Amino acid sequence: MRVVVAPARFQGSLGAGQAAAAIETGLRRARPDAEVVRVPVGDGGPGTLEAVLAAGFERLPVAATGPTGEPVAAAVAVDGARAFVEPAQASGLERLPGGRPGPLGATTRGTGELLRAVLDLGARQVVVGTGGGAASDGGAGMAAALGVRLLDRDGAELPPGGAALLRLARVDRSGLDRRLGAVRVTVACDEDIPLVGPEGAAQAARRAGAGPDEVLLLDSALRRYARVLADDLGLELAATPGAGAGGGLGAGAVAFLGAELRPGAEVMLELVGFERALDGADLVVTGEARLDARSLGGGAPLGVARAAAGHGVPVVALAGAVEVADRELRAAGFEEGHALLELEPDPDRALAEAGPLLERLAERVGRAWASLP
Repeated sequence: MRVVVAPARFQGSLGAGQAAAAIETGLRRARPDAEVVRVPVGDGGPGTLEAVLAAGFERLPVAATGPTGEPVAAAVAVDGARAFVEPAQASGLERLPGGRPGPLGATTRGTGELLRAVLDLGARQVVVGTGGGAASDGGAGMAAALGVRLLDRDGAELPPGGAALLRLARVDRSGLDRRLGAVRVTVACDEDIPLVGPEGAAQAARRAGAGPDEVLLLDSALRRYARVLADDLGLELAATPGAGAGGGLGAGAVAFLGAELRPGAEVMLELVGFERALDGADLVVTGEARLDARSLGGGAPLGVARAAAGHGVPVVALAGAVEVADRELRAAGFEEGHALLELEPDPDRALAEAGPLLERLAERVGRAWASLP
């Protein structure tokens, strides 16, 4: 019995690698003879860096600017000429000092500094994630770190943050790092949303503490940004699917990095070599903290299920909580789904004991699928 174990992180409790180890332990209790291949996965958001490192990339530390200007210790992953940049490492919600929100002035400058670091290392193929960001600045801070000047009517450079884009009059790309011209950049979009509008990038600012009025202000600022990008660069990005991912980082990546926008899970599965792991597999076990309607609209487990379906391999999902019906799971490509709450109904205890509970749940799966070769 060959089992591919490919979970994403269980937010708040287990990293993707820890979850994979717990699942393997449980499976081996039921099937000591099983061949287990661990392939932690992600969709480009927080925790994806761990999955990439597990695939053999090297972790390199980078000093970067946090979302509100404080220095942070971040990292990138490199493998020869390939590199992965997780924006949440520098510009994420978890980097807000003391958890204090700063939705109007938060910047992606640190993400640009991570990109500059991988250029210094000679990267020629770069994947950039988008999830978990604290900034809704359209990638303006990232662009500024790479030499772009965003100017007001008087020719002065704008201060950091999405709100400042209300005063944007012109974009000057003449100082953009020329090395980007020889680099292929792909953005792993965790959300397929436009830059502006009721479903646009400004909505992500709610997670950074923005109220309704601040969301409206940021949406107006991003509309201004979109108009200037159209006028100065000839790029119509306001309604482009994925341009709003990461607080508009997708749009900035297209405008200034020449990036291609792709579904995050699809990109990340390619990067970690998931398809190769499926050769000869009898079963795939995936999972994440919460399996819900959003998971079935994108997310790493859905990407795993779709890839496995192409090889005719059944997929079982394990999660902290399963909030979709069995028929919906099957329609999405999962044979079944099980939750830690089946074993421990108290959510707080389930979170605190996620590792041992996941082992027990995986052992149940191993016993249920024991008839496999």
